Amino acid sequence: MAASMLVQRAAALCGTFKGISLSKAVLPVACHHGVMLQTRCYNPKPLKLNLRDPYIPDKENEKTPEWQKTARYDRKLFGRYGSASGIEPVSLWPSEKELQEKIEEEKEWNPPLEVMLKNIEAKEKEETERRRAKEKLIAANMSKMPKMIEDWRREKRETKQKLKEEKARKAKLLAEARERFGYNVDPRSPKFLEMVAEIEKEEKKKRKLLKRRLKEEQGAAPPAGQS
Repeated sequence: MAASMLVQRAAALCGTFKGISLSKAVLPVACHHGVMLQTRCYNPKPLKLNLRDPYIPDKENEKTPEWQKTARYDRKLFGRYGSASGIEPVSLWPSEKELQEKIEEEKEWNPPLEVMLKNIEAKEKEETERRRAKEKLIAANMSKMPKMIEDWRREKRETKQKLKEEKARKAKLLAEARERFGYNVDPRSPKFLEMVAEIEKEEKKKRKLLKRRLKEEQGAAPPAGQS
């Protein structure tokens, strides 16, 4: 019985919608108790084309916008109004320069198959050469790796030895300063720095005298092969 009542109501609704304009779409909507009918209005705006008196801008008029004086706008008018626009179709054809630009653009973005294959081949060749150069560089660096490691270890040993010698020299200078002044001296004090400068001056003088003595001894020694 409920089904028959639903059918009757649906028929009544259909009769009600008979007077509605065809521009209104009738859509079924599901609900818990059955099917309801919903309407949605759709009124598209008509295309305003005044073919009897079309708007043709006056290019000689200063008030006419510049964009309405271009060839692009002429093509738009001719496409909308046709011969009623008063525009000669011959004037819409691109110039020789524009046509050449279009051809060059077409060649750039859509080159022939032969050109595409050549470009692919050149690109693959370039990538192969780049990969070989990289592999060659890696092989050369790997061959230098043992020497680089040995040099690094040697520099590390030398640096460690220099730090050790510097530490021993500093301890020796502090001990000498304590013996000279009778108390521990701050290594940053002017008195300690003055003592260090004096010691370095004496050591430099000793090295100079030693070098002169060795030079004199070498000059006094008889040449090889003479008794």
